[in-house]
Amino acid sequence: MKRIALFFAAALLMVACNNRQNDAILKKSSSGKTLEVLVAADKGRLSKTTRDVIDSVLRQPQGCLPQPEARFDVVSVPVSSLRNTHMFQMHRNIIILEVKDGNPDKVYIDRDKWAEPQVVVDIAASSEESLRDLLCKYEPNIVQAIYDAEHKRMQKAFYNVRNVDLMNRVKEKFGFELTFSEDFMWASEDDGFAWIRKETKDISLGVLINTSPYRSQDQFLPEKIYNRLDTIMRRHVPSPGEDGYMGTERRVEMESMQVDYEGSQYCIQTHGLWRLVATTDRMGGPFVCYSLLSPDGKQVVDLIGFVYAPRFNKRDYLMQVEGICATLKWMEGEKK
Repeated sequence: MKRIALFFAAALLMVACNNRQNDAILKKSSSGKTLEVLVAADKGRLSKTTRDVIDSVLRQPQGCLPQPEARFDVVSVPVSSLRNTHMFQMHRNIIILEVKDGNPDKVYIDRDKWAEPQVVVDIAASSEESLRDLLCKYEPNIVQAIYDAEHKRMQKAFYNVRNVDLMNRVKEKFGFELTFSEDFMWASEDDGFAWIRKETKDISLGVLINTSPYRSQDQFLPEKIYNRLDTIMRRHVPSPGEDGYMGTERRVEMESMQVDYEGSQYCIQTHGLWRLVATTDRMGGPFVCYSLLSPDGKQVVDLIGFVYAPRFNKRDYLMQVEGICATLKWMEGEKK
């Protein structure tokens, strides 16, 4: 009897594993636009004060852009519509706001629940006051979860149309991988530096890769990073006109924060604006920089993604270069 019971338990385990594998295989790609969030809430039951808090979290202007752009685009549906409609469940970013007596006043974050890649933030509040408190308290976590899902989606999109030759060239030069789509090209290089870009008649996207020896923790102080960015840009990115060069826009405050980063012991993310200096050419736009310590502790790596799109909103293009930087993978030798 013991053998039969063990066999039956093993069979159930195999069925459960197969079901999970089948779910993963059958899970479809998520839908929706870049940085679009589907909010499921019975808004007719929410006060204006609560709706204002929701807007302040999701629709506030994103920092370090030349013109104001909302952090996210918001699509609203009732909770019942989300629960009963497959199309809504396929959205890439979902926030569920439910207020009901007896709810535990908690925030649940579920990844790839109905589609892949996807993030579902479920806020179960017992009152409107609790809902507002949870939104304010966990705003950084909610925003970061959505950004992480966006980066994952970008990585998947880039990988499907990856430029293998370009990626191998980066790997050979720097000892790590970055995923670029096939419309990017190698622009220039120097010792410990490379510039990779995408050019169309309307926009220009660029990623600057720079490595330097690690000397001290001071290299990650914001002012040290800003000065290093100016040096990198001035040395390697000239303007179309004579004597001009690229530099950071110091008249607008930059934003720096420590973040977790693939395989790195320490990383500072910086957002700001760039412009052409010492020239009559009026060009500029947003940039993001990841300054990180290599796994072996010997190098500081700066990954700088920048956008030039004078006739378009910049938020989604900035997310594209952020997504490229987020594809970094260290070689096994470097990790050791």
